[in-house]
Formats: sequence, structure tokens, C-alpha cells
Amino acid sequence: MLPGCYNPCRQETRPVKLLFCCALLLATSLAQTAAPASGKQKVLWQKLEILIQDVDQRLDGVMGVAIEDLTTGDHFFLHEDEVFAQASSIKITVLANLYLQVQQGKLKLTDPYTVQSSDLVPDSDIMGGLTPGVTRLTVRDLATMMVAVSDNSATNVLIDRVGMPNVNVMLDSLSLTHTRLRRKMMDLEAAQQGRENISTPREMMTLLDAIYHGKVLDKKSTADFFTMLSTNKDSFIPRELPADLKVANKPGELEAVRNDSGIVFVEGRPYVICVMTSFLRNERDGEEAISKISLDVWRMFDRLSRATEYGRVVSPGNGAR
Repeated sequence: MLPGCYNPCRQETRPVKLLFCCALLLATSLAQTAAPASGKQKVLWQKLEILIQDVDQRLDGVMGVAIEDLTTGDHFFLHEDEVFAQASSIKITVLANLYLQVQQGKLKLTDPYTVQSSDLVPDSDIMGGLTPGVTRLTVRDLATMMVAVSDNSATNVLIDRVGMPNVNVMLDSLSLTHTRLRRKMMDLEAAQQGRENISTPREMMTLLDAIYHGKVLDKKSTADFFTMLSTNKDSFIPRELPADLKVANKPGELEAVRNDSGIVFVEGRPYVICVMTSFLRNERDGEEAISKISLDVWRMFDRLSRATEYGRVVSPGNGAR
């Protein structure tokens, strides 16, 4: 019997209290019957694991994966602590530190920049076509070019603005000790010396999780960060997903390397997905592997976002079947 259900000095209140106790016990019992829903979701995660492992086994190369449900904290890992060359995916860290310094008042997105010929490096599709000494841009313009077309010259200008050590200090503050910005874009000499830009699937997932949950930026800066990162781009995570789905990601490409890390904003069930590949015999196989895993993950989260606790998926136009 629950405490307080019987008071010998106030016998006249006993029926009311007994009724209250019975109702409380019934409510507790009903609440406990909802628990098996988590078991059903665990089955979906187990089946997703099988699909990802199948893609991994078929890939002629090495793959690392980190996936996190931003609603529940559930996750899937595969070779999550292996260090991978990041290529352009490291630009996520540059963008995050840019917004952090803007928030701190050290920089402004409206700060001007005049294009300089000395800043131009290969794979700069926009900057390379502008007029040195004449064309004026803003820091926001540079960030947009860095994200949307992965312009390497724009990225290097931003690295100079924020300072490479400041990016790594930010990463240290989040205990991301294996994620390092160690060279500018297209610095082949630095790459040959082993100064590669690196991270792990788990650490890139952790960085995106921290930004999403407001541990790096304030609410306004976080929203603007993800708006910038979701600028439309040719990449692997969203390749097979619905065109109207918001995906904030940054892919990376090097010889024998293909990566993509980001957040997929499924309504009511956003998630982080980081897939990194290396030692690829065929880079296209790596791209297709990332897109295949991304599609399988989205299919699961799409169902979770629209399902009741019992697993019925409710979509617009569903009848009362």
C-alpha cells in the first residue's frame, strides 16, 4: 500500500484516498506498458547495422562511420576512432571558429576583403575568376564560397582571418584531440611532410552535436551556422535523399579519400552522420558507399519521425486502415 493511503485518525477519508491510490497504481502500470517501443527501435538500429556492415564489406578500402540520433542520443559506430584525412570536410571547423569569433566580437561577417592574386590557389572556381585588386567581398561571401563550391582560395583567406591556432584551441576546448587543422588548402608540401588535416568519425560527430546543442555558439549564431552549412552543394550525403530535405554538411575529396559529415534535419528527428573512407581503389565506390549508407540511415529516421510508439507510420493521406 502506498504511504498515506490509510489514516486511522481520519477514517472518513479512507475511501477517497484508496480511490486515489488505485488510480495512481493504474497510471503507473499503464506507463510501464509503453516501454517495449524502445525495443522495436533497437531492432531497427540492429538492421541498420547489418546494412552498413554489408556496404563496408563490399568496399575496396577502409571506412569509418558515426551516426547519432540528436533526439535520443542513440548512436552507431564503425571504426569510429580511426583517424582519416579530412580534405574539405575540415572546413566545418573553420566555419565553426569563424562564427565563434564573430560572436566574440573579434570579426564581423560584413568585414571587407579585396581579392589578391597572391591568395589564389588551384580549385578556386569562384575566386579564380574574380579581378585581383578590384573585386571586393565580405567575410560572409568568402564563407559561402568555402561551403557551396569548396573554394580553396576563399578558405585560405578565412584561415588567415581566424588563425589556424585558434581553430585548434576551439577543438581542444571540446576535447577533440584528434581533429586538427594543420595546413592550408592545396599546400602539397605540408601534406607530403605529413601535416594533413585530420579527424575521426566520432570526433566530427561530437563537434556537430556540440554545435547543434548550443555548446559552441549562441542560439542565433548556431542557426546561422547551420543555414550556411546547408547551402546547396554537390555532395554525397544528400545525393539520394529528398530534394527538399535540409542537410547541413561538407564533403571532402582527395586521391583515395572520400568523406562527408553533417546533420540531416528530418523534421522531429534530426541526426548526425559522418562517413569517412580512405585507401580507396576507386573513389567513385567511396562516394556511392557514403550515399548508400546515407539513404539507409534516412529511411530509418524518416520512419521514426512519423511513427507512433507502437510503430505505425502516419503519413499525409493515410486512411483509417
